[in-house]
Amino acid sequence: MNHSHELPHRNKPKPRAVIVGGSIAGVSCAHALILAGWQVVVIEKSRRPPKGNPTGAGLALDPLSQELIGSWTGRPELLHDITSPLPIDLNQAINDEKTRKILARDEKFNHSAAHWAALHDHLFSALPPEIFLDKQSVKIRARVLDTEETVELDGDLLVAADGSHSLIRHHYFPDLKLRYSGYYAWRGVLDFAGIEDSDTIKNVREAHPELGKCLYFDLAPGNHTILFEIPNKRLNWVWFLNQPEPHLKGNSLTMKVSDEMIQKMYQDAEKIWHPTLVQVMRETKEPFVNAIYDCDPLERIVWDNVVLVGDAAHPTTPHCARSTNMSILDAAVLGRCLEKWGPENIMAALEEYQSIRLPVASKQVLHARRVGRIKQGLELPDCKPFNPNTANWEECKMLQLRAVPFFGHNPLL
Repeated sequence: MNHSHELPHRNKPKPRAVIVGGSIAGVSCAHALILAGWQVVVIEKSRRPPKGNPTGAGLALDPLSQELIGSWTGRPELLHDITSPLPIDLNQAINDEKTRKILARDEKFNHSAAHWAALHDHLFSALPPEIFLDKQSVKIRARVLDTEETVELDGDLLVAADGSHSLIRHHYFPDLKLRYSGYYAWRGVLDFAGIEDSDTIKNVREAHPELGKCLYFDLAPGNHTILFEIPNKRLNWVWFLNQPEPHLKGNSLTMKVSDEMIQKMYQDAEKIWHPTLVQVMRETKEPFVNAIYDCDPLERIVWDNVVLVGDAAHPTTPHCARSTNMSILDAAVLGRCLEKWGPENIMAALEEYQSIRLPVASKQVLHARRVGRIKQGLELPDCKPFNPNTANWEECKMLQLRAVPFFGHNPLL
């Protein structure tokens, strides 16, 4: 008799969430919602993570993201194996003689370096495989996507984790266009396993003595590069250069490059950057072009029982190491709001999620946009174009990642 009142509650079916998109935002939401007591289905083109895919390449995880991932997977030691400490954020000017001058240095950056594919695989592998449904498109209660192949799914919540070109976001903002930043990036990852004693690696370590613990930003007028080491003997590099908007096919933000384009990139790099960095670029297999876009902050990221997360909610430029961290935090806040309010109060939970995440993400998107324009020497309405070779300390403070709004203090609930 004592248990009779508990049975209806115990037998009550779990609420069901359909997550569209199985990238880091999507799998993070899957973890957070399962932990909050939800049944989850993840819709993705493929059931397997993109092992070895260069897209995204290296990233910097903040301490809160690492803590959240460890709580979701229950295996923080495995996360430790695929990350390496990144305690220093260093911005330097490089002049015509290829000599460097420190502009801003932060020894309490306190992030960790990871490879996108390794982090995705870590999160993906810790989820039950049966929650993944590999479909090109999905129709939820006969709405959202209307393409040739559809699958009918019923759920209490639709989570749009379908990236910068989100089709679900397009349903609510049909006129919204991504905003080209005015520059694109050459990117690559040099795998130096087996050639640790080569002249290239010796020289790059001599020129960047804190590789392995430092996030290096080198700035020249109208250009900047990023260089840092990621686990398993790999160097991640990015070169941003001011260019007209490239012609992209489909929804990809990466552009197919020809051998001629790559050779010209090497030649142009030699005019600006230290020879050691150029050599790293030359020895990198399959460098690619990543066009840089964001969009103005959205007015809302919640409609009824539909919610946007990750790049679907806030496409952002990559200058503040926030994109992946924002996605992970979106997932955590969404999970905690749903758990707090319970399945009978989904609308209240989503409104609280929006009230917490929208102001923070909006400020970080706009800050990243501003920093990108500063580092690229582009015009801003309230200051003259930045020149790294003549900048004073006040101007250089904005270069630090510590200047990001809510740095080290991202509200959960």
